[in-house]
Amino acid sequence: MTTISPDIAALLEQEARRINNPDFIAEDPVQFPRRFEKLQDIEIAALLSSTIAWGRRSMICRDADRMLALMGHDPYRYVMEQGYEDLPDCNIHRTFFAADLRHYLRGLHRIYTRYGSLQEFARHHNIAHAEAPAWALAEAINGALSEANDGVSDSRCLPLNLRTTALKRLNMALRWLVRNDGIVDLGIWDVISPAQLYIPLDVHVGNTARSLGLVTRKANDRRTATELTEAMRTLNPDDPALYDYALFGIGVTARDIIADNGELIIEN
Repeated sequence: MTTISPDIAALLEQEARRINNPDFIAEDPVQFPRRFEKLQDIEIAALLSSTIAWGRRSMICRDADRMLALMGHDPYRYVMEQGYEDLPDCNIHRTFFAADLRHYLRGLHRIYTRYGSLQEFARHHNIAHAEAPAWALAEAINGALSEANDGVSDSRCLPLNLRTTALKRLNMALRWLVRNDGIVDLGIWDVISPAQLYIPLDVHVGNTARSLGLVTRKANDRRTATELTEAMRTLNPDDPALYDYALFGIGVTARDIIADNGELIIEN
């Protein structure tokens, strides 16, 4: 178990509170599910926006906005009316194309037709009782996507290597849907609790976590995501994903964390 020094714990708490504020929303993909009021619209916008959340945030937000525009800014109706079958071939975001979006939406059409909402789908698959709910949900969604696409899978929608992937993007979507402090995240799901969330681990969060001594493994994989989340649970067992804000903030602002002879130095 990682032992977190009082200085590091205080820094994480300070940064989490600084970044987790309404000003964060306008430049982050969380803005897209927040545009909607209906549960199904929020769920679809969260899944799709998080699916393309890699690279520069400005580019992610630009492309998420364009993607929702392709759906007439009415994602649930678009899914249920199967408008995606008429979607012209185009690039959505980097290596995610219209064919991948069609693949995803066919699966979501099947989920919403059978269960009414993604949350009820998750409840049906009993993810709250899984050791790692996010990975259990990914497995269930992948199954639905494959069924709706004649047995074909698509790793651009959700990772298929669930034993090793950190599952960063789905963990981010779940943070949006589950955390319920009423600030940035929407907190509209009750199928799992904030205590069951995992840190959305990517290369930047991983590098920041290593610089702070929170993890030592070099790989940004499922094991590291689990170890980092367990470390955050020692600070806040009810809401470990709060510190995603801290790790993000430390990693992208001008404040560098330097450990020198055991002393923590913060350069402003």
